[in-house]
Amino acid sequence: MSKQRKAVSLISGGLDSLLATKVILDQGIHVEGINFFTGFCVEGHTHAIRKQDKDKVKRNNALWSAEQLGIKLHIVDVIEEYKDVLLNPKHGYGQNMNPCLDCKGFMVKKAVEWIKENDFDFIITGEVVGQRPMSQRKETMPIIQQESGAGDLLLRPLCAKNLPETLPEREGWVDREKLLDFSGRTRKPQMALAKEFNFEGYATPAGGCCFLTDKNYSDKLVDMWQHRSSRDYELDDLMMLKVGRHIRPNDNFKMIVGREQGENKFMEGYRKMYPYIHSISHNGPLTLIDGTMSEEDAVLAARIAARFGQGRDDEEVEMAVNYLDGTKTILKVKPMSKEEILKAWYV
Repeated sequence: MSKQRKAVSLISGGLDSLLATKVILDQGIHVEGINFFTGFCVEGHTHAIRKQDKDKVKRNNALWSAEQLGIKLHIVDVIEEYKDVLLNPKHGYGQNMNPCLDCKGFMVKKAVEWIKENDFDFIITGEVVGQRPMSQRKETMPIIQQESGAGDLLLRPLCAKNLPETLPEREGWVDREKLLDFSGRTRKPQMALAKEFNFEGYATPAGGCCFLTDKNYSDKLVDMWQHRSSRDYELDDLMMLKVGRHIRPNDNFKMIVGREQGENKFMEGYRKMYPYIHSISHNGPLTLIDGTMSEEDAVLAARIAARFGQGRDDEEVEMAVNYLDGTKTILKVKPMSKEEILKAWYV
């Protein structure tokens, strides 16, 4: 009997990797999934926090994909290693802070290491020629193969017929005629194939949960770096960029103002890490302070925070400013006017 070949598939949680894996599974290949956790793909987390996202599915899409496929999924924490990819991308950034080409090369390189350690034969991705402007162009796809060290062990089942043969095809491990020739940015072929495979409830076909492609998130990340002594970051930093209104009244501090009950509850878990402000006299949001405040700054921050509470139209609101050393200052302030708020400071 011939040896059953084994492949590892990069499972992002999107439709493309789901379909690419299914195409290879149907050829009798043993496939396991791998998902690299960078800290920037935590979409289900935000859906769980915010009331406005209550109708969105609260799940890890990579785990969901693996369950649909009936395969094992390996989730690998690469937060520390990924920092260099984000901070020093050889091929630069996309439209925002997304180092897409370097990112894909990094993940394929990690997959190469994984197949060597686990005695697997080749790697699968859900890439499609022409689908993404930075990492999935015909001229950039070979760069990923070369710089990752994958060479022709990298198979892209959804667009394989538009690309040179890979080792798994030449050796007959997979049948090239059963691979696909998808190209371009349209997702109609993928959606039709998903229907053929009876996949329902998959993540938005336009794909990707990487927050680095989001302008608002990228702006807040850049602002954080600009006002710190280094561009280093921790996972908690990345999580806080995704909640609340971010307002910077001064270079020395930023406010993170909860927008609803779910965010306030989540932010309560960070009260030992940040100074915080809350209203005593009225219902209002929790506000975390990232940075250091003078007495004058504290009054300004209290006025801004009061604007977002139920006392916004009152002449005076009583606010508590809580510091990390356990001290507290009670301030009676006039909430900032709507016009003043609109003029300034949003990150």
